[in-house]
Amino acid sequence: MRARCRRRLVPALVWLGLAPAVPAATGADGFLPMPTTDLFRPLLADPKEPRFVMSLLSVKSDLRETTIGAVGFGENFGILRRQGEAVDTGWQLNLAGAVFAQFDVNAPSSDLVNADYLIWLPLSWREGAWSTRVRVYHQSSHLGDEFLLRVHPDRINLSFESLEFIASYDIEGWRLYGGGEQLVRREPAELKRGMLHAGAEYRGGVPVWRIGELGAAHLVGGLDVKSWEQHGWSTSRSLKAGLEFRPVRDASGSARYWNLLFEYYDGPSPYGQFYTYDVRYWGLGIGLHL
Repeated sequence: MRARCRRRLVPALVWLGLAPAVPAATGADGFLPMPTTDLFRPLLADPKEPRFVMSLLSVKSDLRETTIGAVGFGENFGILRRQGEAVDTGWQLNLAGAVFAQFDVNAPSSDLVNADYLIWLPLSWREGAWSTRVRVYHQSSHLGDEFLLRVHPDRINLSFESLEFIASYDIEGWRLYGGGEQLVRREPAELKRGMLHAGAEYRGGVPVWRIGELGAAHLVGGLDVKSWEQHGWSTSRSLKAGLEFRPVRDASGSARYWNLLFEYYDGPSPYGQFYTYDVRYWGLGIGLHL
C-alpha cells in the first residue's frame, strides 16, 4: 500500500516543482518543469525571432538611404515539458518576449527610429525529424521621440494579436519549414489578416574553425520568406549566413551559442511602423542565444 502511494505521490511532486525534475537526457516519459531548451529550434533567418542580436545595416528604402544600428533583446523561456519516450521529444509550453529597435546612426543623435514590442505564448512539439510550433502573440510598434521631432512622419498606431503555426522537418544538416499566421485583432482595422511563411536552413556538423574554449565554429545559413495579404501577397526575403559558435565542452545540457552572420533583406519592411514601405538592407550582425 505504501509503495503504491509513493508511486502516485512522486509524479504529483514533480508537477508542483517540489521534487527534483527528471533530466531530459534520461528520456523518461513524464513532466519536466522549466526545461532549458525548446523542442522547436529557433528560426535562423526570421527577423522577428526572439534573440539577443546587434547588427549594423546599410538600408535603402522608399523613405531614404542610411545606416541603421538594429538591436534585439528577447528570449524563449521554457515553462513545462511533457517528455516523450525518446530524448527531446514531446510537448512543451513556453513564454517568450522581445523588443526590436532600430537607430539611425547617420542622424545627429543616432535617433531611435522604431521599436517593436512582442510577447508570445508558444506551444512546441517534436517527434523524430518533425517539429511544430503554435504561437499566439501580441505586437505593438512605436516611433522614437527624436525621429518624430526631426522628420514629422505620419504616425500609425500599429497593434495586433496573431495566431501562428509552423511545421519543420530536419534532413541531416538541412531543415525545411512552412506555415502561416492569421491576425485575430488588429489596429488599424484595415490590416489584412493572412500571412504565409516558409524557409530553409543549413547547419554544418563539422567545425571549420575554433576559438579556444569560446566555441567551435560551424557554417550556417538560412532563407526566410513571408507573404502577407496586406501587400498583395508579395514576398519578403531574409537571408542570413555565417558562423555559429557552439560550446566545445558543456556539461550543463544547455543550448547556448553565439553567431556572426551576414544579413540581407528585400521586401516590405519588417519594422512595424514602416510596414507600408519597401526596404532593402545588408550588413553584419552578432547574436547571442542564451
